Amino acid sequence: MFAVVRTGGKQYRVAAGDKIAVEKLSGEAGETITLSDVLLAGDGGEVKDAKGVVVSAEIIAQAKSEKVIVFKKRRRHNYRRKNGHRQQMTLLRIVAVGAEAKKAAAPKKEAAAAPKASGAEAAAEAPAKKAPAKKAAPKAAE
Repeated sequence: MFAVVRTGGKQYRVAAGDKIAVEKLSGEAGETITLSDVLLAGDGGEVKDAKGVVVSAEIIAQAKSEKVIVFKKRRRHNYRRKNGHRQQMTLLRIVAVGAEAKKAAAPKKEAAAAPKASGAEAAAEAPAKKAPAKKAAPKAAE
């Protein structure tokens, strides 16, 4: 089974066992995280419903990507600026792609399960309904 997940403003097609490098995510090496922003899921050539699908991944390492050199120059003005940047990234190993574990049903409220009161008690508990307001009779034209 595969899934397309969105993290760090980019989209990745992942399957169980894949290794990917994404924008920095919080966590230490060895921790397991879940990528819940699943855009598409499928099995083979079949596309499935992506609702409720989560991707669990293990953090391999926190690292820096390759250096990018930023060089600015304006010719004939003696203007040169050289700068470098290394983006922080997280290396992930995809552990599983599958359906989210179903949550346990919440216990029902006791009030709904309580036996109904007798007629006199029910009338006392129920709020009294107001009668609709009467409209004034139209005035006769003089």
